[in-house]
Amino acid sequence: MDTATDKDLPLKEDTRLLGRILGDVLRAQTGEQGFECIEAIRQTAIAFRRAGADHAPAVKRELDTLLNELPIAQALDVVRAFSYFSHLVNIAEDVHQNRRRRAHALAGSAPQIGSLLHALERVAQARISGDVLARWFDDALVSPVLTAHPTEVQRRSILDSEREIARLLQWRDRVVLTPDESEGLDTGRPRCCGCRSSK
Repeated sequence: MDTATDKDLPLKEDTRLLGRILGDVLRAQTGEQGFECIEAIRQTAIAFRRAGADHAPAVKRELDTLLNELPIAQALDVVRAFSYFSHLVNIAEDVHQNRRRRAHALAGSAPQIGSLLHALERVAQARISGDVLARWFDDALVSPVLTAHPTEVQRRSILDSEREIARLLQWRDRVVLTPDESEGLDTGRPRCCGCRSSK
């Protein structure tokens, strides 16, 4: 796909940036050997996901060998690394969704599929009367579904960190970065953006 028309390119760039910074943190926390182990497992997991039916069993055996030989402490490092990366990708995806919503608003686009405004426009186009809607709502059952699990409760400090990561990604989107600022983001030490780490 032409990168000029790839609307998900900023998401890919954000994910790569956060992955690089996480890699630096993993090196600092687990050492080069720990990082290399996590990276080998990550690369093998990607190869397994991409493998065709002919190669998948061999790649799975390789992945099983890597994982089964891990001591408990190192297995915990791997689990944490994958968990952190998953959280970072979720943040990047949320920022990207907001980025796309903002781009549509700036362009004056029609309401997006899935939005309440789009649903109301479809109702209007179908010329459904207010009486028909009222009868439908009389019979409709709206039931909230609570899916939170106790393990999903997060400390305020973690939530603050996640918000700061999202803020930095948004800031990066909306300004032209100097070479020092780009380097700062690439190394995980942003400068001149008003965040605490720049002081």
